[in-house]
Amino acid sequence: MAAEKRDYYEVLGLQKGASAEEIKKAYRRLAKENHPDLHPGDKACEERFKEINEAYEILSDDDKRAKYDQYGHAAFDPSAGFGGAGFEGFGDFGDLGDIFSSFFGGGFGGTRSNPNAPRRGDNLRASVNISFEEAAFGCKKEVTVGRVEKCADCKGTGCAPGTTPEVCPDCKGSGTVRTTQRTPFGMAQSTAPCSRCRGTGKIIHQPCKTCRGMGSVRRQHKISVNIPAGIDDGQAISLHGQGNDGVNGGPAGDLLVGVIVRPHARFERDGNSVLLMQDISYAQAVLGAEVEVPTLDGNVKLTIPEGTQPGTTFRMRGKGIPYLRGSGRGDQFVTVNIKVPKGLTGSQKELLRQFAASMGEYDGGFSGLGGIFGKKKK
Repeated sequence: MAAEKRDYYEVLGLQKGASAEEIKKAYRRLAKENHPDLHPGDKACEERFKEINEAYEILSDDDKRAKYDQYGHAAFDPSAGFGGAGFEGFGDFGDLGDIFSSFFGGGFGGTRSNPNAPRRGDNLRASVNISFEEAAFGCKKEVTVGRVEKCADCKGTGCAPGTTPEVCPDCKGSGTVRTTQRTPFGMAQSTAPCSRCRGTGKIIHQPCKTCRGMGSVRRQHKISVNIPAGIDDGQAISLHGQGNDGVNGGPAGDLLVGVIVRPHARFERDGNSVLLMQDISYAQAVLGAEVEVPTLDGNVKLTIPEGTQPGTTFRMRGKGIPYLRGSGRGDQFVTVNIKVPKGLTGSQKELLRQFAASMGEYDGGFSGLGGIFGKKKK
């Protein structure tokens, strides 16, 4: 239930007015810290990871965030009466139009659109959660959406099979009626939705039992989504004609699928580049070595030259993220971190002192190692 959920901003450690970039940075940091791969078997960590992803899914989408800021968790709780994430209950401003009609004659624009004219269906929104590798190389996912579609039994008429609607005798099918009133300023005309047919222009005497005269029903659909290689976190895919069906023969809307990319335990992404921190030993840095480093294509050998310094970055061409629009791939950048050994034995320390002395960096009279090797001779 919504009441049991924590505030999404609190989950990400942010204030309500946080920018999109702040939300993205907070999500990446927290998702990486709580990644299940780093905490195998930790159920609490797994739940936090799900909570973080759920918060980011809402706050990273401008429309969903606006609804959440106004209504909180109730905006996405069907039992709260808000019509779910789509807010269908707030789409009809007929009462407000009536008020303006009474003053200005004909609502906002002076005329009312034909209720039987074709209208395009609403767009729908969904999201998919994919791994770092799936974003890099592409994949196929399924999303489940509740879609409004034409009733198959009545073919969208709202009438029981074998019957037809009657053209409203009051408004003659226009959906509006015009009235004339005497005012202190003279006679004034105004238009308003027809009360007899409720602005539809037709009267259904025998409504369809399946859709109850609405002409449309909501059904759950599983839709396959092709995720292109190289897509990044926060981008969206538009599926033409997969939204709600149109009205009176109008075209269907689109389905917009937002992509959430889970952080990787080792890799970071910067555009089409992959960034990696790799530990090497002191001996490998000094003497040089060939080490195995992970890439999106599996482990690859990387040559570490003699005398490599801490923080040195190596470039592995063509091992990055494929370009979303175009051919080729970015590069992988490997920054080395030299691990200083701990818990040396006495003989190992002695060998290190001898090495330091040979380099002129160790004073034999000094009992310990200062800095890296000890006091340097002058």
